Amino acid sequence: MSAPLYIKIKDEDNVAIAVNEIKAGTEVMDGITAAQDIPQAHKIALRDIPKGGEIVRYGVVLGYALDEIKKGSWINEHMLELPTPPDVDSMEYGTNIVTDLPEPPVKTWEGYRNPWGGPAGTRNILGISTTVQCVTGVLNVAVEKMRRELLPKYPNVDDIVPVNHPYGCGVAINAPEAKVPIRILRNLAKHPNFGGQLMVVALGCEKMTVDMLIDEADISPENVIVLQEEKGFDAMINALMEMAEKKLKILNERKRETLPLSELLVGMQCGGSDAFSGVTANPSAGYAADMLVQGGATVMFSEVTEVRDGVYLLAHRCVSEEVEKKLAAEMKWYDNYLLNGEVDRSANPTPGNKKGGLANIVEKAMGSIAKSGTSPIVEVLSPGEKPSKHGLIYAATPASDIVCGPCQLASGIGLQVFMTGRGTPYGLAIAPVIKVCSRNDMKEQWPDLIDVNAGPIATGEATIPEIGTELFNEIIDVASGRKQSFAEKYKLHNDLCIFNPAPIT
Repeated sequence: MSAPLYIKIKDEDNVAIAVNEIKAGTEVMDGITAAQDIPQAHKIALRDIPKGGEIVRYGVVLGYALDEIKKGSWINEHMLELPTPPDVDSMEYGTNIVTDLPEPPVKTWEGYRNPWGGPAGTRNILGISTTVQCVTGVLNVAVEKMRRELLPKYPNVDDIVPVNHPYGCGVAINAPEAKVPIRILRNLAKHPNFGGQLMVVALGCEKMTVDMLIDEADISPENVIVLQEEKGFDAMINALMEMAEKKLKILNERKRETLPLSELLVGMQCGGSDAFSGVTANPSAGYAADMLVQGGATVMFSEVTEVRDGVYLLAHRCVSEEVEKKLAAEMKWYDNYLLNGEVDRSANPTPGNKKGGLANIVEKAMGSIAKSGTSPIVEVLSPGEKPSKHGLIYAATPASDIVCGPCQLASGIGLQVFMTGRGTPYGLAIAPVIKVCSRNDMKEQWPDLIDVNAGPIATGEATIPEIGTELFNEIIDVASGRKQSFAEKYKLHNDLCIFNPAPIT
């Protein structure tokens, strides 16, 4: 069977996307011939669209034609006027509550119980938290020495990870929005993969004091080292080594146990998206998400600007007015955040997104939402908050990959699934990241970086349930430690970029 030339999502769509490049003069379908070369993943007009007319994909208005567009023409990002964003003050909730979800192949996994309570760990890591960026240089030297001299003695410990970040001093620590980075760092200090062991490195004169990072009851010489209290560099390194070894001995006793899926928290994120992302990779992730939720797990999706234009669709899936109101409040907060920076959601798409066929943020958002599947939304979180419910959760975060990731880690994810169309070697040190690509060309380009290829959906060689089930099994295997994702294998760890909407002084 030959691969299809185009993909059309909904009957009402007046555009389709090219599965591969379509040459000018090619008959795409009955009565429609390509008027010019249509690049892979880009849109072709299926009918004449007048100036000011709607351009519709996913059954949604992506924008309005700036000029007349003839049937068979290539439609790109320069040809659309962005529509007004949906109003969030009058959204209906609970009108699309789907409970008939696909059954998962298994309902257990192998994880580490969390001594702090909450979701279980997928890895056994000594995490070393910091109050301020100033300690990073010393800590990095110490961690290199720990990995070389200590880690081999404790084979049940996967890694030693310094939680370095750019926050802590030179900041307006009492500003209202300082609560965001402080909450994120507090929650990161007690990540499920850290096994109940606190190790904190402070400088001694920073604005973010130790008591802002951890509870008073946890502040002790067993958990905290203040570098300004040590007599020189060698003393600092020795103190760090001594504390780390004590923690490693305890972590080395941790064992995986067979746990229900209710103790697994998975994050869904996408980056380097293209027009196939919303057709192949993200719907596959959504199918896996539905399986996880059906099995009792908790799944988190995020990225405010990449749901903003479809937020009313999310409201329809909210289980209560309380959840819908929190969703609306998070959208408003971010609208104001962007407004204060004199931009709007249209600043989101990247040159790579556009080259991959995404005309604007509306089209990107419709594809992005697909990674959430169809499950009811049981809770909405502010950036870095921890969930209190099981099921599908919307965690409001920036869309930036390297900021969204730490936010989701702070919320407690033990594993992240990351969908990409253009390709990115992104990864996290604290939790494994599974990479899913949207097209076959991407897998061929990066065979040893992409874990799951959703491209066969576009060519008709596989279905969304088939790839979604493959991804579900990959999630269980990686979470259980039976497999490593490529990003984990190669230690592709991005810097920990903490979301800080508060002023820097």
